[in-house]
Amino acid sequence: MTELWVVVPAYQEEARIAGTLDALARQHDRDFRLLVVDNDSCDRTGEVVREFASRAPFPVELLVETEKGVGCAVDTGFRHAISAGAALLARTDADCLPQPGWTAAARAAVLRSGGLVCGHITARHDEHGLLGRAAFRALVTLGAAFGRIRPAHHRRHGYLVPYRMHAGNNMAITAELYLAVGGMPRRPSPTDRTFINRVRRHTTAIVHCRDMVVHNSTRRIRAYGVLGTARWYLERGSGGRGVDPR
Repeated sequence: MTELWVVVPAYQEEARIAGTLDALARQHDRDFRLLVVDNDSCDRTGEVVREFASRAPFPVELLVETEKGVGCAVDTGFRHAISAGAALLARTDADCLPQPGWTAAARAAVLRSGGLVCGHITARHDEHGLLGRAAFRALVTLGAAFGRIRPAHHRRHGYLVPYRMHAGNNMAITAELYLAVGGMPRRPSPTDRTFINRVRRHTTAIVHCRDMVVHNSTRRIRAYGVLGTARWYLERGSGGRGVDPR
């Protein structure tokens, strides 16, 4: 079977990463290697990962990236996995809960497409109530719509396919394509939008897989508020706030 690595960037995630790791342990397809890239946390993130590794149903590796930024952690992790023999790469984040069919759907979809697969994200049920989850859905829809109509994303700028919102916490890609487009930009944010546009300039092999489902954290709404989160999704930045709470 083609070698799949799952890469999880993490920063100060001791309170949430155990849930992500347990969700990965419940996958139907567990024929993969897990690489957690600790972005130089000063909490117990690394300890939680090492404890999990002792009982995990698949190989687990912990790598520390001292250069801050999710793009740095992802790029370091993907390149490490590729150098170790990964042919397929999947990513989720340390505050997300992949559904049990996630790795199977990711493997099948990326093998079919031979390119980049964007999964379906929905809100976690343990962070907000119905109104919070509805706000999350509305904000994701708003961000996707803005991305499609934004002039800078139009195909006249050399893109081979229309813009598709790309959630970095739910993606899969071939190692060959990742290297061909220059990898995930290490900075500045938003790295996910820059990355999807790199891929759009290189190939038409970009697909959406609704069977590849991740429950996404909604804590950005609590940290930024609805209007502040909308500003972030509309690519207006974080309004002077500090570390991105995801």
